[in-house]
Amino acid sequence: MIRRYGAPVEAGRRYTRRPGVYAILLSGDHILATHQAEPVPEFQLPGGGIDRGEHPIPALHREVYEETGWKIEVTRRLGAFRRFTYMPEYDLWAEKLCAVYLARPVLRLGPPSEVGHSAVWLSVEQALCHLGNPGDRAMLALFIGKKVQNQPRQIIRERVAPGLA
Repeated sequence: MIRRYGAPVEAGRRYTRRPGVYAILLSGDHILATHQAEPVPEFQLPGGGIDRGEHPIPALHREVYEETGWKIEVTRRLGAFRRFTYMPEYDLWAEKLCAVYLARPVLRLGPPSEVGHSAVWLSVEQALCHLGNPGDRAMLALFIGKKVQNQPRQIIRERVAPGLA
């Protein structure tokens, strides 16, 4: 069974299954994350939904480009988690099945094309505190071999990690 992170299933609520792909984009001791301004400002692992008929790896390349403007090289699949959440942009209650891959950013092609997203470099330690959902934080911690508690994220007051602007 795939581990769940975040809010539990609400009894009586219908959820639509949404498979998605996400990337830990590692460069040295930093990751390239995305900051999504709305509906709630938060840092996230870049990625998103797999379109009908689309394969996961091309979907990952597409989503990372849309959210960060970067071309990537996928290294390997790290694992998966699921979360139950409301997606206001689709007016949808979703069971998100999140496959997470390790990849490296290889070329910045331009700014993110997805409205409300910006590419942000965070140190791994910053990311462990500031990624917006516990599944993202847990997958990063698992990858680096560090235990993190399932605590609410800390609020970050800067959009770009110090010294990385």
